[in-house]
Amino acid sequence: MSINNINGSRPPLSVRPPDTSQVSKAKDGFSELFDKTVNEVIKSQQQGEQAIYDLQSGKAQNLHEVMIAVEQADLSLRMMVQLRNKALEAYNEIMKMNI
Repeated sequence: MSINNINGSRPPLSVRPPDTSQVSKAKDGFSELFDKTVNEVIKSQQQGEQAIYDLQSGKAQNLHEVMIAVEQADLSLRMMVQLRNKALEAYNEIMKMNI
């Protein structure tokens, strides 16, 4: 039984250094996006609180609009908490990786 040589193997790929110019732009973009989201949640919470105050003081007569403002504030806060949870899960997964 004869063993034939392996032919047609490719030469190794050349290794080039990673392009880090895009990394700083992405980092700034994420932090700006996160700050914007937090500010929108805070604004939504303030609007919900103001709607409740207006209803209590008699300025607002429409209970439906107050409930909508409160529910929007609740949903935005829940979304931000889920975003935080996912970011922490991703961070923990990265930290568990063996290098």
